[in-house]
Amino acid sequence: MNNNRIKIKKIDILSDNWYVLKKVNFDYQLEDNTWQNQNREVYDRGDGAVILLYNQAEKTIVLTRQFRMPTYVNGNDNGMMFELPAGVLDNDTPETAIKRETEEETGYHISQVEKIFEVYMSPGAVTEKLHFFIAEYQKEMKIGEGGGHKDEHEDIEVFEIPFSKSLEMIKTGEIKDAKSIMLLQYAQINNLLND
Repeated sequence: MNNNRIKIKKIDILSDNWYVLKKVNFDYQLEDNTWQNQNREVYDRGDGAVILLYNQAEKTIVLTRQFRMPTYVNGNDNGMMFELPAGVLDNDTPETAIKRETEEETGYHISQVEKIFEVYMSPGAVTEKLHFFIAEYQKEMKIGEGGGHKDEHEDIEVFEIPFSKSLEMIKTGEIKDAKSIMLLQYAQINNLLND
């Protein structure tokens, strides 16, 4: 943090239950060189990683579906979300974390991943930086059922679907998850699975 136009005055912890919600009071120097005092709430849930698992020969991908309370309270009828496998880093490198999350959520053991970019998903309120990966999978890489960790209250369904169907699911609104849409469109733009 080396922006000389920012002077942090005070940080209060508003909540430290699931993740950490902070209220930051700071002075900000405007373009006209005047200073303005501001307050912002910052939600720190840690950084994460997401992956598009694709099978080039079969033209398929792996999706998960699980209940997401924030979407439910914001009008997502049943709260269920189709997503690509993802999770928080938990002090691991992004590569290690996404391999772990892939196996926990989908049952696929992936040894090689390719990082394509990293993104701040909601920079106005959330600190999270998300690392985006792709990896090819084969049927023989499936070593478990997936479904997530029961002790983390995860109840994840796993789907293998045609890539073309996933693009249709974006159009119909079945896939509403930004990180998943970004990776699926990356695959489309870069012809990873096109016929």
